[in-house]
Amino acid sequence: MLIPVTDPSDPRLADYVALRDTSLRKAIETERGLFIAEGEKVIRRALEAGYSPRSFLLAERWLPGLSDVLAPHEDVPLYVVSEAMAEAVTGFHVHRGALASLHRRPPTPMSDLLGARRLVVAEDIVDHTNVGALLRNAAGLGWDGVLLAPRAADPLYRRAVKVSMGTVFSLPWARVDDWATALPTLRQAGFTVVALALTTDAIDLDAFVAAGVPDKLAVVVGTEGDGLSAHWIAQADAVVSIPMHHGVDSLNVAAATAVACWALR
Repeated sequence: MLIPVTDPSDPRLADYVALRDTSLRKAIETERGLFIAEGEKVIRRALEAGYSPRSFLLAERWLPGLSDVLAPHEDVPLYVVSEAMAEAVTGFHVHRGALASLHRRPPTPMSDLLGARRLVVAEDIVDHTNVGALLRNAAGLGWDGVLLAPRAADPLYRRAVKVSMGTVFSLPWARVDDWATALPTLRQAGFTVVALALTTDAIDLDAFVAAGVPDKLAVVVGTEGDGLSAHWIAQADAVVSIPMHHGVDSLNVAAATAVACWALR
């Protein structure tokens, strides 16, 4: 359903309004049960993963390249706009003028991931870029899934989806059932829980690996500023840190997760 649109205030484009306004987008996307995919590759991966589209907002030049994945959705509105028009609607320079609004799926329960061998567990990581990078790291380095504490950022927020390069659509992820009991639940399911933290008794990552990596492992990482909570550190089986040099005490949480995922794969 190709529909040319030239008016940025057209009410049919409501799903795409003010994409940089995080608070507004949280309200809109929660209320309507949607999320936004940005860029040709991310749109393609979302559709190939089976997510159902509400509509598309595309510059004309993207129609030929996406024709194969758009074809099964010929009844879905496809708003054809100029790149300047897309910018006027969304409030920022849209990556190459390609967006899609898609329906969210019911949340995956934590129990679905307890049969995995390798999980990354994120406490209260609030930056969408870090959550997206963490998902991409876990997927790219062969881990089985990601668990998120209740206050962690939304993996389906546009920025997180984009940074994850669409791996959020293929890598299993879920919210923990309860922050207070999440790590004991993992231990009861057979996981060795390893907290990545800067404590005085932390074991160097290379020493932990040399001692033998457990078969079933959950690596836990914390917030951008304060790191892991004392509550989660106390519930871990081991606390591990990455050896650092030149007076640098730590890495960004996404970079640290990548190092740990590689070493403990």
